Amino acid sequence: MTTPTRRDFLMTAAAAGAALATTSAFPTLALAASPVGLPPLPWARDALAPVISSSTLDFHYGKHHKAYADKTAELIKGTELDGATVEAIVAATVGKAERKALYNNAAQLWNHTFYWNSLSPKGGGKPRGRLAELIDRDLGGFDKARADLATAAVGHFGSGWAWLVKDGDTLAITTTGNADSPLTTGKTPLLTLDVWEHAYYIDYQNRRADYVNAVLDKLVNWNFAEENLAAGA
Repeated sequence: MTTPTRRDFLMTAAAAGAALATTSAFPTLALAASPVGLPPLPWARDALAPVISSSTLDFHYGKHHKAYADKTAELIKGTELDGATVEAIVAATVGKAERKALYNNAAQLWNHTFYWNSLSPKGGGKPRGRLAELIDRDLGGFDKARADLATAAVGHFGSGWAWLVKDGDTLAITTTGNADSPLTTGKTPLLTLDVWEHAYYIDYQNRRADYVNAVLDKLVNWNFAEENLAAGA
């Protein structure tokens, strides 16, 4: 597989910016609107090891994420959504049974891009600034919020995602199943944890709790969450 460069992806993003603008109801985030395609990872393929191995990334990013990008491109070809951003495609297809396949693939394409940015080889630790203040106010402090996020992620039944979100003026922890995300329910996603089995099975087999706790301790990108909070303020 040829991995796209950041320059390639940004050039495509500029072209896609002139496409459908149907996402006005979506929150403003730190991530720019995304063209349909496989975006480059924000760090080297082996940068998250040993918490998440390069073998996992080879499959999770190189196979699964790429498949969502490829299928989305296939499904929009020659339609009114050809050339639209991923966010516009999600907005145009959510809740429409006849476009469920396109929604699932586009939403998973977006969710995975958001997930990669929710991780950092210099992550872990505790949030600072306004995010830390709101966690204290709304979620009972960092230790409780971290425990509640872990509980939500580990306890989510089946495939899906655990999220730290801003719901109105309040922070909250929530989960979504399969391809769904807070984008489509009026909430602002700040960071996410992927709890589909392909996110952790190579490294942890069925030990989802070990994966979740390792990510929260060593990889979770609080700076990205803070950027999303600031962008949506």
